[in-house]
Amino acid sequence: MEQTSFQIPIDHYLVEHFSANQCCEERERQRLEQKYAKQLEVSEAFNRQSVSYQLSKNDVLHSWLKYKEAFSADLVNLLLDEMGATAGDLVMDPFMGSGTTALVCQMRGIHSIGYDIMPITEISLKAKSACTQYSLAELRELLRAIQTLDMPETYQKSTPYVTITQDAYPEETARYLQFISEWREGAAFSTDAKNLLTLCIINALERISYTSKAGQYLGWDCRSKKVQAANQRRQRKGQPPLPKKYVRAEILPAKETILGELEHVIAEIAMIQQNSRTHNTAHIEYVANSALYEIPKLQDNILTGVITSPPYCNRYDYTRTYALELVYLGADDRSIKKMRQDLLSCTVESKSKIEALREHYKRIGKSARFEAIYAKIQENAAFSEIMTALTIRKERGDLNNSGVVRMVEGYFTELAFVYAELFRICKPGAMVAFVNDNVRYGGEVIPVDFLSCSFAEQFGFQVKTIYALKQKKGNSSQQMAKFGKVGLRKGITVWVKE
Repeated sequence: MEQTSFQIPIDHYLVEHFSANQCCEERERQRLEQKYAKQLEVSEAFNRQSVSYQLSKNDVLHSWLKYKEAFSADLVNLLLDEMGATAGDLVMDPFMGSGTTALVCQMRGIHSIGYDIMPITEISLKAKSACTQYSLAELRELLRAIQTLDMPETYQKSTPYVTITQDAYPEETARYLQFISEWREGAAFSTDAKNLLTLCIINALERISYTSKAGQYLGWDCRSKKVQAANQRRQRKGQPPLPKKYVRAEILPAKETILGELEHVIAEIAMIQQNSRTHNTAHIEYVANSALYEIPKLQDNILTGVITSPPYCNRYDYTRTYALELVYLGADDRSIKKMRQDLLSCTVESKSKIEALREHYKRIGKSARFEAIYAKIQENAAFSEIMTALTIRKERGDLNNSGVVRMVEGYFTELAFVYAELFRICKPGAMVAFVNDNVRYGGEVIPVDFLSCSFAEQFGFQVKTIYALKQKKGNSSQQMAKFGKVGLRKGITVWVKE
């Protein structure tokens, strides 16, 4: 990667004190800081737009699903170039999300394999990977059919909901969503065309609802029945109403918004097919399960590289922020709760997966490997220091939720298992790139990038580069008020299997 020099020295991206007010031991974290500082590179090749959805929202193909946690196609292309991946190679994304890594690989003739338990992934991958195979005549016929499709005034069915999505839509919108879904199921169009329509619908849901994706939860508009009912309850108790909040100026009409999505993707499909001279035969293998349970089944030395961004250790709950999409795709309260637990531990509700993992390794005849990996995780001194510090902070009342301790322990333990298995299945010379954020809880800075590098080295990887974004991440207002401000790195760790 071409390096760009900056006026700001590397020291600006290092942490002076990991423990606010020097409350807890930080010696091991300081050792990591000193060890990996020489491999830290601040590069203009990456920025907050490239490691998020911002660059993709106007990209052909990648804009078909607004997935805020996705990284850009530009970033994947840069990393594929750096690893020297060529047509016929195999690249993995253990946390596929919207499938950007797999789709960019497909365009370059590179095979890919990946995992995700969110059903949104499968819809997105199927729709986007078929871009050169659609019949434009059929898609235009589908568009015309929906344009002339009117919901009868007597139609009274409504789209399903769960507790956290109740009253998310205006009543007419809720009825139209159910109406078009029933129509789609009975319509005489191909499976691919129907799946593309499904993607267009789920990409429209937020804009036709009273909600917005707001980090750890769904934000609600004051015009919704849910907020109005809450204010009535508050009034009866003598409490002031909730602040007036508008998630957008206009709650968009369902039919017109879905048609707009479909028109947009058909136009892009036409452009892709016009400019595509050959049909790409690169294979995408997607498995609807957690990488924790699937990667251990794979044989050794098969990957050319890995490009991924796991859920961050930031308490964001994907099952809540994507609740509209999950419910539309058939999830209920019970399945959403299970999905929340099956995801990488990144919320305070996450429970330990260690015993389930131990049983899984036993079932596939790899108990000894499980115990060897788990033992190495316990040997990581910086990880032990962090867990001790968070426990102290919990006892002091510095954590706003005691579940943070369990979440952080689960998060890094699970990721370490992924790192260990990736080393085994990577070919010699393979490159692994992880996008992630550093975090801070209760005044304790957790250097996610450097800690992950230390785990990776324990399992055999060599640290090649640690890219840091020029712009650092801030802290929550609560932490700044209590413990002061510490700039946190966001970046990409790159490892190689020598």
